[in-house]
Amino acid sequence: MDATIRLDDVTKLYDGGGRAALDGVRLEVAAGESVAVMGPSGSGKSTLLNLVAGLDRPTRGTVTVAGQRIDRLSETGVARFRRQQVGMIFQFFNLLDDMTVVDNVLLPAQLAGMPRAQARARADELLAALRIAHHAGAYPARLSGGERQRVAIARGLVNRPALLLADEPTGALDTAAGEQIGDVLLDLNRAGQTLLLVTHNPDLAARYAARTVQLVDGRIASDLVNGVRR
Repeated sequence: MDATIRLDDVTKLYDGGGRAALDGVRLEVAAGESVAVMGPSGSGKSTLLNLVAGLDRPTRGTVTVAGQRIDRLSETGVARFRRQQVGMIFQFFNLLDDMTVVDNVLLPAQLAGMPRAQARARADELLAALRIAHHAGAYPARLSGGERQRVAIARGLVNRPALLLADEPTGALDTAAGEQIGDVLLDLNRAGQTLLLVTHNPDLAARYAARTVQLVDGRIASDLVNGVRR
C-alpha cells in the first residue's frame, strides 16, 4: 500500500531548550491503516499529531501526508491542504454552539469551496450514516456527548479526507457512548478510511486499531501489529 503518512527522521525542539518533544522519529502509515499512538504524558503524542496535521513544523526531518511534503508548504498552503486532505476529531468536540448541527458539518466544505448543493448532500449523507439526521437543525448544546462527537466525525469527513486524525475521541464520553464512537471509527476504517488515533486508553487502542505505536520520551519504543512487533 502507498503511505498516507511518512515521517522521516523527525525531530521537534521547542523554544527554551530541554529534551526534544520528538527525537528522530521514523514512521509510515499505509493507506487504509488504523494506527493508535500511545504513551505517557509528555511522550510526544500531541506533537506528532500536530506535525501530521500541519499545525506545527519539525525542527529537522520531513513530514509527508497524502503524497505532499507539508513541512515545506507556506501557512496558506498548509491550511488549504489540511482542509482538503485531513479531518480532525477532538476530545471536546470543538463544535460552534451558535451554529446548527448541519451548519457545523458544512463549515469545512464551505471553507474548501465545495458547491453548496454538493456540500449539503454530503452532510446529509454523513448525518444519516451516523444516525443523527434527526438532529440536523438542533444546536450542539441540546445533544449528548456521544451525539456531539458524531457531529464532529461528520464534520471531519465532509471533505472526504485522505486521513482522519482522532485526538482522545472518547476521553470526554461515558463508557457506553465511548464504545459507540469507537465502533463508528472501526466501521470507517473497515470502509477504507486511514485513521491515526491518539489515546491514553489501551483498551480503545487494542479494540479499534490493528497497529499500536508506543512513544516514550519522544521516541518510538514499540510498533506492534496485532500484538506482534513489526
